[in-house]
Amino acid sequence: MSLKYTMDVLELLDDPQINGEAVIQLFANVQNCEASFETVEGQQGSTDFIKILIKGSNGKSNGGNAPSLGIVGRLGGLGARPSRIGFVSDGDGAAAAVAIALKLAAMNQKGDVLSGDVYVTTHICPNAPTVPHEPVEFMGSPVDILTMNRYEVIPEMDAVLSIDTTKGNRVFNHRGFAISPTVKEGYILKFSADLVRIMEMTTGDAPVTFAVTTQDITPYGNDVFHINSILQPAVATDAPVVGVAITANSAVPGSGTGASHEVDIAEAVRFCIEVAKEFTNQKISFYDAPEFERLEKLYGSMKHLQTLGND
Repeated sequence: MSLKYTMDVLELLDDPQINGEAVIQLFANVQNCEASFETVEGQQGSTDFIKILIKGSNGKSNGGNAPSLGIVGRLGGLGARPSRIGFVSDGDGAAAAVAIALKLAAMNQKGDVLSGDVYVTTHICPNAPTVPHEPVEFMGSPVDILTMNRYEVIPEMDAVLSIDTTKGNRVFNHRGFAISPTVKEGYILKFSADLVRIMEMTTGDAPVTFAVTTQDITPYGNDVFHINSILQPAVATDAPVVGVAITANSAVPGSGTGASHEVDIAEAVRFCIEVAKEFTNQKISFYDAPEFERLEKLYGSMKHLQTLGND
């Protein structure tokens, strides 16, 4: 049923008047669910950050001890109005995040309650700026990446799935979605076998992964190339972060309209929901904790890669 929720959300978000209040109204009076938004002004306009909590039966918000999953819909903006009319490719991350929250809330209402809490965060901006980028134009944002991380990456998240359109390149040539290796405290770790298994199960196909470079896990603003912002949440938390990239066979501008594929977004939604079920029930892990401890013992901390460095 992920496709239904995805299509409903895309129709809602493809609106020049869309705002955070309209999104959180979807969750008004929904039991075991809390939704809020805050408008934040930036140098190039404003955006509405939203936070949705779907409470688990043994979630920490209710005094339990089940782990909490964070799902971040990462983007610059939903639209590039007035220079572009319509929903842009860059908005897929927000659409996926809101669709995940809607589906989890509906499951909760019916009695399919996850063990732990799930926090879904993203931001709603229908008129973001565009920025030059190679090989195709990207979407900018009214606020900087540090502000995004401050509102979207919260301490309650024990692990993070960061969903972002990743079509503006010529190195991830696959139509659908792909997952990254786990990034934690400056280390690029091996792929989680649990997440690979869930991807195989939900797509019915061979798993698709994407490469991560050291540049990609450093903060924006250090004047080095980043494939995009998909792993920027990893600079703001010690929790393990995995990127869920919505991808294409060709290089698609983030500012391109008519470039969002409902089925691809729904595949990512379905994957994230299954991860949420198993992670909050302590059935899977994002990384090998003993091996991570071994790496730190051998090579020390890599947390300096979460900073802007010597400059």
